[in-house]
Amino acid sequence: MPVARVRPFLVLLGAALAATVLPTCSAGGDTSDAATPSTSQRPPSTAAGPGRTAEGPARPSPGCATSATRSVTDERRTVTVDGTERWYLLTTPPEHDGRTPVPLVLDFHGLAEGAQIHTLMASYGRLGQEEGFAVAVPQGEGATPAWKVGLDAANPDVRFVDALLDQLGEQLCLDTSRVYATGLSNGAFMSSTLACVRADRFTAVAPVAGVRFPDGCAPSRPVPVLAIHGTADPILLFNGGVGDLGSALAGSPPTLPPGPAADLEGAGYPEAVRDWAAADGCAAVPTDTRVTPEVLRRTYDCPTGTAVVFYVLDGGGHSWPGSEFSKGIESIVGPTNMDLDASRVTWEFFRRFQLPS
Repeated sequence: MPVARVRPFLVLLGAALAATVLPTCSAGGDTSDAATPSTSQRPPSTAAGPGRTAEGPARPSPGCATSATRSVTDERRTVTVDGTERWYLLTTPPEHDGRTPVPLVLDFHGLAEGAQIHTLMASYGRLGQEEGFAVAVPQGEGATPAWKVGLDAANPDVRFVDALLDQLGEQLCLDTSRVYATGLSNGAFMSSTLACVRADRFTAVAPVAGVRFPDGCAPSRPVPVLAIHGTADPILLFNGGVGDLGSALAGSPPTLPPGPAADLEGAGYPEAVRDWAAADGCAAVPTDTRVTPEVLRRTYDCPTGTAVVFYVLDGGGHSWPGSEFSKGIESIVGPTNMDLDASRVTWEFFRRFQLPS
């Protein structure tokens, strides 16, 4: 898609960030005992080793007895929540027969991006058809589509997710022990929120360009988390705060923060990942591995059944790594790292984990 056709949503993104993200852009959170229950009180996930698929028995959804849905691609479906009709795009694998339970990934779009553009950005549905899992890309509310990311029980977007999962569980044959969430930017905020408040339904999460551990986050069990963030993100700055909104508003090239100045031990997104590691009972000191000259993988030593991994992209922007669509608009959102395929890396992480029975 030409840049000219995506400029309107990017301009909206800048305006919406100014109004929505600035009051809530802190990536870290309270890690006191009051905010984080003892890991000894929480059941673990089940997990396979790196690169392997969790092999425990599937937990079939109700639809495994009645599902008539076969293979669909980006099919628009609706669900009514509190009297409001909401929608999402659904993709199922070609071999989905309505009887064999398949995993599910929810992929949340960024602020002002919307589900349809995000399918082009992440191409998660295409990967699901290759690998044999279903993908739902929900649509946020409003003329400028956005996610409410509060932890309160009244959050309408969390209720939307609950209703969506219930509906998909009845219409498809899902393995409810293998339900995952990812997302970009504001969608990364949303997947972080679900890890905090719906750890009983989501097995693992992978926020891209926006992992959070908000104040009051108290997951009911250790949640495996894989985060990705670029050191030159011009919108959500690597060490916290919101960046070059003026350029986003104007649809012009952003002013990029200096990548070498990024503090891997500092505030912002490194702190949010540390907070998740602490909440999951992981060791405080991680291991850093240079995957490529521009990709650093930070891995925490965690108890069996969980994991915390942080991919740091030197010079990476506010983008979906490995995405040709993202690369096509990098003059506005900053550089797109093409060494890392974010969709495939997050799926490889997800498939290691199942919810405990």
